[in-house]
Amino acid sequence: MSKEQALLAAVGEASQRWKQGFNSQNAKVCAQQYEVTATMHARPFGEFTGREQIEAFWQGLMEQGFDDVDYIEPQLEVLDDKTVQLRSQWQMNKAYGVIHKELWIMQADGCARLSHDDFEVLGEREVNTKAD
Repeated sequence: MSKEQALLAAVGEASQRWKQGFNSQNAKVCAQQYEVTATMHARPFGEFTGREQIEAFWQGLMEQGFDDVDYIEPQLEVLDDKTVQLRSQWQMNKAYGVIHKELWIMQADGCARLSHDDFEVLGEREVNTKAD
């Protein structure tokens, strides 16, 4: 496996861990996929810095019933030997939007973590709560 393939695999695994954490309603797992001093721009909610603020943001969304996130046609771009940028559309049970930039950095421990996350909610989705 080339160095680029290994980097892309590490980012894919870390991104999958983040999605699994969100979908299992575990904000701590989501926050662990960020660097300790990461920044997150969550439009229209605001900017958050560091794992503690980021975890609190995700926990608040989860408590409002948001789950079942999925990325639609993610695009990965290798920027250098330890950095990958991800862009994608996304959807979940109650909203949809776009990821403008997830900047994943390979860490010394061999795991990729988010250093910067910039996403936007573009709209709400109707949630069908009636049994058919």
